[in-house]
Amino acid sequence: MKTIQTLFIALLALAPGLAFAQEAGQGMSIIGQVIFFAGFILIFYLLIWRPQSKRAKEHKALMSGLSKGDEIVTSGGIAGKITKVDDNFIVVEVADNVEVKVQKVAVSTALPKGTLKDI
Repeated sequence: MKTIQTLFIALLALAPGLAFAQEAGQGMSIIGQVIFFAGFILIFYLLIWRPQSKRAKEHKALMSGLSKGDEIVTSGGIAGKITKVDDNFIVVEVADNVEVKVQKVAVSTALPKGTLKDI
């Protein structure tokens, strides 16, 4: 086991020297580097940026479409029916005569009508 660790440490110590030992013609050209960088940016856009902006647009549309009588679930897991809508806050009835004031941004999903009666 000790010899494997020693061999591994020796290989790591030689790695920088091996990297500089390449001939000038074998490195990646400027065009290759630009293509690699562009591909990296494209993958980043397709896997991270675009889905996140799509989710943000859907959530913004959900918040702007909230109205009195809608059944919702907040990000904290509270389910209820909207009784009042303001610019930044909504009032949610979670039980008979029990209302909670919640920020609009805390709404995670809108439920179909009648879902709360089934629960």
